[in-house]
Amino acid sequence: MRPQDSAGAMELEETGLPLTDDAPPGASEEPAAAEAAGAPDSGRCWLCLSSPCCSRTEPEAKKKAPCPGLGLFYTLLSAFCFSVSSLLVKKVQDVHAVEISAFRCVLQMLIVLPCLIYRKTGFIGPKSHRIFLILRGVLGSTSMMLIYYAFQTMALADATVITFSSPVFTSIFAWICLKEKYSPWDALFTMFTIAGVILIVRPPFLFGSSGIEESYSVHLKGTFAAIGHAVFAASTLVILRKMGKSVDYFLTIWYYVVLGLVETVIILFILGEWSLPYCGLDRLFLILIALFGLGAQIFITKALQIEKAGPVAIMRTMDVVFAFIFQIIFFNNVPTWWTVGGAVCVVASNVGAAVRKWYQSSK
Repeated sequence: MRPQDSAGAMELEETGLPLTDDAPPGASEEPAAAEAAGAPDSGRCWLCLSSPCCSRTEPEAKKKAPCPGLGLFYTLLSAFCFSVSSLLVKKVQDVHAVEISAFRCVLQMLIVLPCLIYRKTGFIGPKSHRIFLILRGVLGSTSMMLIYYAFQTMALADATVITFSSPVFTSIFAWICLKEKYSPWDALFTMFTIAGVILIVRPPFLFGSSGIEESYSVHLKGTFAAIGHAVFAASTLVILRKMGKSVDYFLTIWYYVVLGLVETVIILFILGEWSLPYCGLDRLFLILIALFGLGAQIFITKALQIEKAGPVAIMRTMDVVFAFIFQIIFFNNVPTWWTVGGAVCVVASNVGAAVRKWYQSSK
């Protein structure tokens, strides 16, 4: 399985992982982030607080040896920020998941717009890639809405673990669309992931009606949303891999937030769910969701610039650990042994794929 992250996932996405074959697993929220590593030009960037900008680092800038372990530390910070963002989505129960997505698109648009103006890349992109940019924007924003809905309707740990199934779909879609190799090892890791998801979903025809605290219909809706997120996040990764580095990183994010905002407004109009949060705390949470998501994307980008993808992929599984901790502390909900078993299967699949790719690349 070709590894890729819950984003997921989500943008800049909630999965922020590289688009090469060395991409690590687990990323829903923001897969395009690593594209930045190969962009041209240099200069100080207010967004990344580094010089040259982390999204425009030249190969020469990598010659300086980084502090040992710094890349893994950045990865840990990224996992923590992603988990906090997921926790806040779970806490904002009075605001629909689609509306949370709309707020995030607006806030992220305010950040990406000056970056595009500064980089002078334009707002439309190359004609030959516009269809891919549109697909990236629609699929990426749909992925974000689905994972937010999953966080709101099912246990935090369950939703987080299911998002880590995205590499399974990435490897399959890359095999079909990009003619990339799908080995027996990929099939084995896929089976491990499927087994993990089944343990989390716990269908009644296999496990009976016991073992799920909340209404099973709600649990099932959240499960389908989380799996849908994994599918759309994987599709987004394949599209980004197809475009490669011929399209500016910030331009892909621009399509994501603009089309995402249009999509969320249309859905909110149909659902009739649009309403400003009455609670001041919810408004603060909406801002923090965007800020922590942005911080996670910056940290994962920095990590992938100075550390190999394999170790980063393994460290990214800390998302699951943080999700379990937050679920226990903030919701007083101890995960069941079924969830723990499912998490072990999914994480083992991701780690195995990362270690295999790491070993192959080191030959």
